[in-house]
Amino acid sequence: MVHTDGAAADVLVAGAGPVGLTAAAELRRRGISCRIVDRLPARLPYAKAVGIQPRTLEIWDRMGFVRAALEAAVPMRGQLTYVNGVEQPRLDLVLPPEVPYRFAALPQYETERIIEEFLEGFGTRIERGCELVSFVQDADGVTCRLTTPAGEEEVRTRYLVGCDGAHSAVRKGLGLAFEGGAFPEEYMLADVELDWDLPYAYGVRAMHHDARGAVDDLLVCIPLPGTGRYRVSMMVPPELSAAPPQGGDAVAHGLEGGRAPELGHVQAVLDRLSPQPTTVSAMRWSSVFRISHRLVDRYGQGRVFVAGDAAHIHPPTGAQGMNTGIQDAWNLAWKLALAVRGAGAPGLLASYDAERRPVGEEVVGRTVRQAAEGVQADPEDADTLMMRQAQLLVGYRGSPLVQPAGPQDDGGPGPRPGDRAPDCGGLSGQIAAYPLRLYDLLRGRDHMLLLYGPGPALDGLAELASAVRGPARGRVGVCAVLADAGAEADRGAPVPVYRDGRGEFARMYGVREPAAFVIRPDGYLGARLCPPTVSGLAAHFSAVFGS
Repeated sequence: MVHTDGAAADVLVAGAGPVGLTAAAELRRRGISCRIVDRLPARLPYAKAVGIQPRTLEIWDRMGFVRAALEAAVPMRGQLTYVNGVEQPRLDLVLPPEVPYRFAALPQYETERIIEEFLEGFGTRIERGCELVSFVQDADGVTCRLTTPAGEEEVRTRYLVGCDGAHSAVRKGLGLAFEGGAFPEEYMLADVELDWDLPYAYGVRAMHHDARGAVDDLLVCIPLPGTGRYRVSMMVPPELSAAPPQGGDAVAHGLEGGRAPELGHVQAVLDRLSPQPTTVSAMRWSSVFRISHRLVDRYGQGRVFVAGDAAHIHPPTGAQGMNTGIQDAWNLAWKLALAVRGAGAPGLLASYDAERRPVGEEVVGRTVRQAAEGVQADPEDADTLMMRQAQLLVGYRGSPLVQPAGPQDDGGPGPRPGDRAPDCGGLSGQIAAYPLRLYDLLRGRDHMLLLYGPGPALDGLAELASAVRGPARGRVGVCAVLADAGAEADRGAPVPVYRDGRGEFARMYGVREPAAFVIRPDGYLGARLCPPTVSGLAAHFSAVFGS
């Protein structure tokens, strides 16, 4: 029996993995009504995606639940590599000191638990056993048909977000192209304990090369929380191999049912490739999985959007997939929140595809190259490579939503519009007796206008702050970061004032003269004006919020 729900939410999110949960949590955090549905009756107990990139931790910091993740995760300090039994140079995951978080590992079901508990704090729960089967959109909204434990349900929502994985019903319903291909290899995946004494918090990659130099045997072990616990992946032995699916939805990607490797299968690979003699035990789960590489031709149409595996799938090299999907969801959610409230410029939602599809294209291409040739397939210096793996170089220069590049943006120091806004330390206020980080000021905020000036530089702050008016009023926080002026008390300042006593802000943002920086909700620089002008700020805010 089909019935219409009269209490439909502003946004329906299909899929309650890390990507869908991020979208729903950010919408609810911004006060937008949201339903999130998932066809599974319960969270899967599989480690699956385990790598947590520093950029993802920055996102969770901004949202407000990073502490729970830090307490549940284990560090990822690097990788030990062995080729034909010979140890290769150790890879250490090192980032600049101003980056606030390092690499981490966390089972996917723990990631989902943490975000789900945060979401429940806003009174929203996952509707389990509830699957989106079709939808029709029009100029005013989307009519969705769901199957639920109680029967069929028809709901009306203003926007639909498909975070429903590689076999996405939302992507198919939009008729999006999903071009790419599949890798012929199959892999085993398992969550086990190993009794070796290799260095703590290091992953292990052991390979065997045949006479032609091709990899014909592989073992990858990623540390997990718990003593001696790893998620291991290996090539599938002949007795577990099967032909790829044919016909219908032929996207061969992800875990497969019915062919669960046993301890003996894992032990056989360890006996061949482990750098130390070790015994596998305490298998929590195992599966066979396949890998494809595909990308949609666009990330949305009208009032319906896709994110995560519904939009891009690729090899798990460098733990890029889930983290990229989480950034998709965050980029879309803050824009949807403005659109729902009628506070976004006409092109705001179109910027989601403009900003995120090039990122998906780069990630798919890079992970395919690295899967075939190793990380050395991209000839970057070590520091750049590490920042890219950490997803700290993702940017949106040229986006219609950021200030257009000008002559001042050619080769100068500091971030440019569209770049990630870096953190820095050493900021001080009049009351707190401890130094603050810039990210402390941004946590839980929406857009932020940072006004910088050397010396006292209090003149003109009120005029610049007045640029936050019209639709931007109440949606943009304003504060000043001023160079240290000794005994200056900042009395009578029209905005909160923080002092850059150690000069870290000036160094990280490449400024010595008065400047204005607009930092978006997702932590990217929307505008940089040197010198700042009311007209320049107003023009940027109009591009985001409308006139």
